[in-house]
Amino acid sequence: MDAIDRKIVALLQEDASLSLAQIAHRVGLSQSPCWKRIQRLEKSGVILKRVALISPESIGVGLTVFVSIETGDHSSAWLSKFASTVTAMPEVMEFHRMAGDIDYMLRVAVHDMQAYDAFYKKLIDTMPLKNVTSRFSMERVKSTTAYPIASDLKPVRKR
Repeated sequence: MDAIDRKIVALLQEDASLSLAQIAHRVGLSQSPCWKRIQRLEKSGVILKRVALISPESIGVGLTVFVSIETGDHSSAWLSKFASTVTAMPEVMEFHRMAGDIDYMLRVAVHDMQAYDAFYKKLIDTMPLKNVTSRFSMERVKSTTAYPIASDLKPVRKR
């Protein structure tokens, strides 16, 4: 990625509804070369998809819970089954395999405590887990989906 690619990515992270003409103007290109760059960024996997961001409270899922999971089984078969089970749960917004004393971390979005209790029971019934710890978010102080795009980064090349 060169400096123009980084500008395009930064603009799209901020507002994916910008028209091609607006993006091209802001990065100093005509529309055709700008469109080719966007297509290349999509094809190479830099741009994964373009989405609308929704206020969770406006659709009734305003309770965010961070769930730490420890397991006694670290086999690939166990992980495969656990991953397929957890990723199928619509309440799970993020699912991370961790390094350190916690094996997995989930970010879960639900309506209220009763909905979380139902989710928790469903989660612990799926597979044997050593420890499940829930932490409830009281306030979202910062939330972004935009990664920092430094202008002084060296070009990144995929191998």
